[in-house]
Amino acid sequence: MPNDEQPSTDVAVTARGNGGDGVRGRRRWLALIAAGAVALTGAGFGASLLIKSPAQAAADSRPPAPSVITAPVEYRTLASSVILRGTVVAGQSVEITPGGTTEGGSPTVSKLPLKAGDQVRAGRLLVEISGRPVIALQGTVPLYRDLKPGARGSDVGRLQDALHRLGHSTSPDDRGRFGEGTKSAVTALYDALGYEPLPVGGVEGSATVTSAEAQVTSAGRALDDAEDALRTAEAGSRSGAGGSGSGGSGTDSGKTAGSTAGTAGEAEGARRDLESLRKAVARTREDLATAREGLVAARAASGPMVPSGEVAFLESFPARVQDLPVRLGAKVQGAVMTVAAGPLVVHGYVPDHQKGLIRAGQKTEILSEVNGAGATASVRSIATTRTMSRPDGDTQEGQSAGGQADADGYLMTLAPGRPLEAEWTGQNVRLTVQAATTGGKVLVVPVTAVSAGADGSTAVTVLEDDGRQRRVRVKPGTSGDGNVEVIPLDSGTLGEGDRVVTGVLTDAAAQEPTG
Repeated sequence: MPNDEQPSTDVAVTARGNGGDGVRGRRRWLALIAAGAVALTGAGFGASLLIKSPAQAAADSRPPAPSVITAPVEYRTLASSVILRGTVVAGQSVEITPGGTTEGGSPTVSKLPLKAGDQVRAGRLLVEISGRPVIALQGTVPLYRDLKPGARGSDVGRLQDALHRLGHSTSPDDRGRFGEGTKSAVTALYDALGYEPLPVGGVEGSATVTSAEAQVTSAGRALDDAEDALRTAEAGSRSGAGGSGSGGSGTDSGKTAGSTAGTAGEAEGARRDLESLRKAVARTREDLATAREGLVAARAASGPMVPSGEVAFLESFPARVQDLPVRLGAKVQGAVMTVAAGPLVVHGYVPDHQKGLIRAGQKTEILSEVNGAGATASVRSIATTRTMSRPDGDTQEGQSAGGQADADGYLMTLAPGRPLEAEWTGQNVRLTVQAATTGGKVLVVPVTAVSAGADGSTAVTVLEDDGRQRRVRVKPGTSGDGNVEVIPLDSGTLGEGDRVVTGVLTDAAAQEPTG
């Protein structure tokens, strides 16, 4: 039995094995079909990307929807600024250039009591040249001539004012007349510094007075002699007349007639002599008066003088020694010292295209780029003629120390609101001039936000929160620094914080939030 059943078992096993192979085959075919379907689907999708209809192609070729650029409406004061460079200089700069010496020879620096940066006060010795002083005095106009006793003029008045400020009275002289009081004051000024003032004419000036005094003495003596001679003649005349009246009566008529004739002749001669003596007295008196007038004039014209090279008039004190290019013992060749006086000011040069924006009185900010300090100022003046740039080394006569060598434009002078400290002197600074201002808070938008219509009206476009845009009619006002004042023509249509369109971006990805 076992042998008869064995074959049937093998047949069953074989039948199960053949059935598993069929299942695996069907699964393989299903997988291949699915893979093919996926491949066909992918190919179709790829083809759909590459192949477009004409309508789709036209739609894809259109530019993207534009995105707007906006800026907020501001409520503030609007100012238009002009930015320039400037140099801080003294209000007055005086070069001390002494003249020649009184005794000839080459002028030499014989005393140098100051150094660069020192303060100078009125009445102080600035420098000594060949033994003669140069004295600082307060005044606005330099001396253009030597002032001598007897001189008259406004320059004499300025000298007297400077002497008064130092406590030297010029009384009783009238202002503008160099008289005895001014002589005394000048002498006191020089004495205070240890010098003697130069006399007018030197030795010759003294000889003039001496000669005038001698003429007065001689005329006085001549008058005395003439008066003595007249008195003697008058006394003789009186005694002669008395003698002829007391003589006895003559008995001889011929002798009496001759005696009478002789007496009459003598009387006439005596009378003529007296007349000549009286004329001599009158003339000598006139000579004496003339000599005395000459002496008064000589004395008035003599005495201490003020050479123009021995005083330096400065506007205000204290002043400062700005430059001292010489040493003790050096021969004088040009200026020996530069003294800066008056409050510090700022000089700037305005180019042609900005001159029309600058006016006197405009506010200005000064910035020191040396230490970051700032100050305020106002425009004092602007020149009407243009300053041309000069080649290197070519200096202009009268140029203030610290001036800009590359000056080119219209000179603008700024007056600081408060006095600047001495360390500002000579600094090259940044100037921001407020060329225009609204004078108060106004609505301000960028200039690019304002557009003009075909009818000439101007407007801004406001972007609402929901993306809608509305046009607001405005009237432009003051502009400056890329912004403009706008006045809405319809109340309530524009306010601070609203966003106005200033432009568009064609690429939305490039848009950046503004404000």
